Amino acid sequence: MIPLQISPFQYVANGVVFSSIIVLAAIGLSLVYSIADFANFAHGDLMTVGAFSALFSVGFLRPMLGDAGVFGLPLWFFLALAFGMGAAAVISVITDRVIYQPVKGSDSIGLLISSIGVALVYRALVFLSFGTEAERYGVPRQGPIPWVRETLGIAVTPRNLVVVTLTIVLVTALHLTLTRTTLGRKMRATADNADLARVSGIRTSEVILAMWLIGGALAAAGGVFLGLEELVRPRMGFDILLIVFAAVILGGIGSVYGAMLGGFVIGMVHELVPLFYQWGISPVGSRYAAAVAFVIMVAILLVRPSGIAGDSG
Repeated sequence: MIPLQISPFQYVANGVVFSSIIVLAAIGLSLVYSIADFANFAHGDLMTVGAFSALFSVGFLRPMLGDAGVFGLPLWFFLALAFGMGAAAVISVITDRVIYQPVKGSDSIGLLISSIGVALVYRALVFLSFGTEAERYGVPRQGPIPWVRETLGIAVTPRNLVVVTLTIVLVTALHLTLTRTTLGRKMRATADNADLARVSGIRTSEVILAMWLIGGALAAAGGVFLGLEELVRPRMGFDILLIVFAAVILGGIGSVYGAMLGGFVIGMVHELVPLFYQWGISPVGSRYAAAVAFVIMVAILLVRPSGIAGDSG
């Protein structure tokens, strides 16, 4: 029996969708590192919290709105996405006030260890609230968009397009916030030098609040999209956390734009590994996609230790 050959462009399309999820997660992680100056190991489980918050809201949104659709997906899904983003943002702020701020007087190691504990608490709460089984949002399955398949020969579903489109919207909104608003200038100043920003009259507490709100919301969006593409699982964020860290490190620790680029590269490599295996470039297949992504990250860092967008000076 001749094995089915998948078009290289199909792998690229899959990579764009997966990269969108990694980019959203990596941006939030990089924001926290650049402003709060610690590696937040609870970030992956925050993605899970956002995904399950959205799942919770489906229970009352779906009966209210029925099957009314927008862009090929039910309207209730978009509202559930907003609910999950809002819930994760609020939970991020509460976690900072209750856990991180009291520990902030020690050092970044103390915050890092605290974030590991927070991750375990998030995960335990999800297990207690929703159980251990994988769930689905209940978005009706749809086949590939006919004109895309006929024109490009690849299978792209409406949910794929929604994930990529909304990611572009969110990333563009963040870019405009960072470059065109007073809040964005304050965030960049605080990331560069928090003490100098404080002396200059910037209320860094407001910047930190905005950082948690934005980072939590983007993490939730990544979690919801991951659940939409796969399944909503209690360990979904934890399982993808190392790939997100790889993206942040590759792009340049603390660089938001580096996180975007690193997320795109790592996401694409992760999905292109089966193609590389078919071509004989990679000795391993899709089961080891994450490992290959890490190897490429290490190879790039050996050439440029500061990361793609990091300060080489």
